[in-house]
Amino acid sequence: MTEFRIRQHPILPIPERDEIEFFWQGQKLSALRGETIASALFAHGIHVFGHHHRDHSPQGIFCANGQCSQCMVIANGKPLKACMELVEENMQIAPMEGLPDLPKVSQVPDMEAVQDIEVPVLIIGGGPSGLSAAIELGKRGVKVLLIDDKHRLGGKLVLQTHRFFGSTNAVYAGTRGIDIATRLEEDLREYPSVEIWTRSTCLAVFSDQKVGILKNGAEYVLVKPQVLLVASGAREKFLAFKGNTLPGVFGAGAFQTLVNRDLVKPAEKLFIIGGGNVGLIAGYHALQAGIGVVGLAEALPECGGYKVHKDKLTRMGVPIYTSHTVLSANGQDKVESVTIAQVDANFKPIPGTEQSFECDSVLVAVGLDPVNEFYLKAKDFGLTVYVAGDAEEIAEASAAIFSGKIRGVEIARSLGIATEEIPRSWYRTSEILKSRPGRTMSEDLPEVNAGVMPVIHCTQEIPCNPCSTLCPHGLIYVDTKDIRQIPSFLGNNYCCEACERCVAGCPGLAITLVDSRGNADMPIVSIPYEFTREEIHRSDVVTVLDTEGSALADLEVVSVHSIPNIDRTLVVQVQAPYEIASHIAGIRVQGPAITQPLDQYIPHIADDMIVCRCERVTAGEIRGLIHQGYRDMNEIKIVTRAGMGACGSKTCNAIIHRLFKEEGIANEEITESTKRPIFVEVTLGTFAGEKEQE
Repeated sequence: MTEFRIRQHPILPIPERDEIEFFWQGQKLSALRGETIASALFAHGIHVFGHHHRDHSPQGIFCANGQCSQCMVIANGKPLKACMELVEENMQIAPMEGLPDLPKVSQVPDMEAVQDIEVPVLIIGGGPSGLSAAIELGKRGVKVLLIDDKHRLGGKLVLQTHRFFGSTNAVYAGTRGIDIATRLEEDLREYPSVEIWTRSTCLAVFSDQKVGILKNGAEYVLVKPQVLLVASGAREKFLAFKGNTLPGVFGAGAFQTLVNRDLVKPAEKLFIIGGGNVGLIAGYHALQAGIGVVGLAEALPECGGYKVHKDKLTRMGVPIYTSHTVLSANGQDKVESVTIAQVDANFKPIPGTEQSFECDSVLVAVGLDPVNEFYLKAKDFGLTVYVAGDAEEIAEASAAIFSGKIRGVEIARSLGIATEEIPRSWYRTSEILKSRPGRTMSEDLPEVNAGVMPVIHCTQEIPCNPCSTLCPHGLIYVDTKDIRQIPSFLGNNYCCEACERCVAGCPGLAITLVDSRGNADMPIVSIPYEFTREEIHRSDVVTVLDTEGSALADLEVVSVHSIPNIDRTLVVQVQAPYEIASHIAGIRVQGPAITQPLDQYIPHIADDMIVCRCERVTAGEIRGLIHQGYRDMNEIKIVTRAGMGACGSKTCNAIIHRLFKEEGIANEEITESTKRPIFVEVTLGTFAGEKEQE
């Protein structure tokens, strides 16, 4: 059986891990100790984990975050989520075919009293905002309980291999997300007043102001905090299109989890839907993992993510289709192709513009929604509650770090432990870090006919300043009062010493260096490169491209090297004609063949789109009820079961609202569904204090 593990990566170390054996449908397979069932199956090319009870549709991984049950399997006789459960030695795993049987009970299990504790501060979420808040409270000796549902802390930081934007002084800008996660966790563990529970899920906030927690995946505990901080992050938005539940259709978080955390390849040919930062970055991560990126479709006329992310992807050979939407993912048991079309000013597909592309995976990255249910319930029940990070407002992780820092001090002040005023500059910095991309300027390329000079290909106002801290002579300037200003080079052709620190250290890989000192007609151009050394060598011929991805020339590589203290970014040097030297912005890493459309497009049927993936409810069913006059989400749930599945309407709620909007129904006419516990599935015995059986 072919193996789909990532054995080399330009950024991530490949650790040595013990192999164990498990069984899939009776077949003996190998896994790595400590990996999830889902990753072990993906490593062997197994993407279909079962079939739905309603229509026998194939089921596979979607969120990889425990938020749905599409990846459910039967492991040692129990229905378990493959994305959350670790594979065990000799584990017997079978696909989930339809609904699972209730496990047999031979005797009454042992019970114990449910633990009931009180804490000054409870923090839900160990991502960037939760960690930062806990650090501020730990500094002041406040007793804190921090819980997170994952095996390690860091949230989405542990999936981010790229260098972060923002302020170097405030939020570790220029440092990779994986390294920020480690640094924050190490800092937090210095404070003995902070207790940490990993693999512990918040189940509900109750009216008696207690919070139900499933500790370590096994023990039910009730916690009553004086102050609650909700730092639970965000969940991905879903998109309704034909074939959207086929195995091979992923959320971006699931894809990055498999690739960057678990080091398995969930795809060979990927198509991306969504041109925000998440989709653009995921495309770059795919290329680094050796996965071809067929293209990216964005419904808006321009990508909403940072231009440097878009430019980086374009330079590497990925076509970006703006003003396009997805019509369908096509295939029988898994994704085999995707169909997109151009949209008009009202985002309606334009007939005749359809194109289909061969791919085996479709990555959906169409935005995020705050995971704020606990915050809203806590407010309803009168708890003293704060919210931070994406649970409060969707922004970059750098903004989440700073928002958590502010909330930590605010909580300490509310408890009477801190008396200092929070500097107004903190709030100003927080707002800057949350900023959306600003103006885009035309590229003003310098004439480098003598000497040496960096060429800054960053032309959009975004909150970022690492380049200004990298130059040993301070020649790259970013306004310290507002780091959204576009950087500028203060020197002339004879000030720069060509240390290349700015080239290797820019988070957007948006700086090159032109050195004309040896040959003014054929200067040396230094280009940042974040792929493995094995993929590029001196004397290789590479295609160089400009900022917009247009090919300029095929040139010979004269050097491949790294810069001291700037790890894991290589600098590739080529010798280029003077006329194009300052235009060079990157190197193509994938050829055009993979990006070509099929000869004929594959049609779709709109009303057959799945809206509720848990219960397999279609758009046509929901539209039919809307036409009959249904306006109450609870009634729609009763009639169709939409929202009654494992995810608790986290996925389908927004899509049903979109269907209302498409049918001309105002929000004021819609009755929202009642939100009830429990946040994730849990056995009834857990609430009775059932002891885990050996």
